[in-house]
Amino acid sequence: MAAEPIPHWPGRVLGEVHVRSTPEGPAEQAVFVHGLAGSATNWTDLMDELKDTVTGHAIDLPGAGFSPAPADGDYTVAGHARAVIGLLEHTGPAHLFGNSLGGAISVRVAATRPDLVRSLMLVSPALPDLLPRYGPVRVAAAAVPMLGDWVASRLRWVPAEQRVNASLSMVWANVNGVHPVRLRDAIEELRRRDDLPYAGEAMVASARGIVAEYFRRGEDNLWRQAAKVQAPTLIVHGRHDRLVRPAMAAKALRTFRNARLVLLPTAGHVAQMEIPQVVAVEARRLIGETRLGNAPLPR
Repeated sequence: MAAEPIPHWPGRVLGEVHVRSTPEGPAEQAVFVHGLAGSATNWTDLMDELKDTVTGHAIDLPGAGFSPAPADGDYTVAGHARAVIGLLEHTGPAHLFGNSLGGAISVRVAATRPDLVRSLMLVSPALPDLLPRYGPVRVAAAAVPMLGDWVASRLRWVPAEQRVNASLSMVWANVNGVHPVRLRDAIEELRRRDDLPYAGEAMVASARGIVAEYFRRGEDNLWRQAAKVQAPTLIVHGRHDRLVRPAMAAKALRTFRNARLVLLPTAGHVAQMEIPQVVAVEARRLIGETRLGNAPLPR
């Protein structure tokens, strides 16, 4: 069996959100944004790999993890982006990491506040795709008014172990690679959230938020936002990703001004959790290139 993983980083409340941070060390900062139904702990292992390169801060998005529900009830991508911007205004300009929904949020942040984003690393970002795979179709179904709320209420009666295993089977390339300690952590966290009165609303409303982005037109469309991003960008895509089609990774490479694409042959949708050592190698390369003056990235 693999060595027991490190404990999750300690957290604190900053403004209206809960944030987990590595010990203060390197001067350069990094902010990590999780996906739908995730939390700051999705980044624990990658943050450990990078702790000698950057001081890391992983946010629990409003209503997720240990963050309370947003006071204004706004679970849209724009609403989540405001929370991330608030953290970046606290840390100062930082390297921004986003996975899945967190990738979509990070794109909006990088496009609207380029002064706060030194580089952008997107792990299977949930950018609009009108031919989504089965997983996003399920998300869309959960976002349907009334139906999504009914599903959320029913799911609470399904044992936490069953729900966690189903989710991990969807996002990991090989669910047998999940360490038993991390599996236990996920189950305990889901049980804790089951007791929160806003947990179901946070999930359904955040799903509605990302689905709304798939149909957004005009300058606020996420693909148009991506084309405006100035920061050097690295797109990481797992070949066994069951949620984001490879065609979207290729489209992202064509859309961002200054981007490189890395395809990981053994990863699924959450490469930063599955193979953090490999993702860290690419992240350090991106950060190193950014330090050299934001020179164009070699493809």
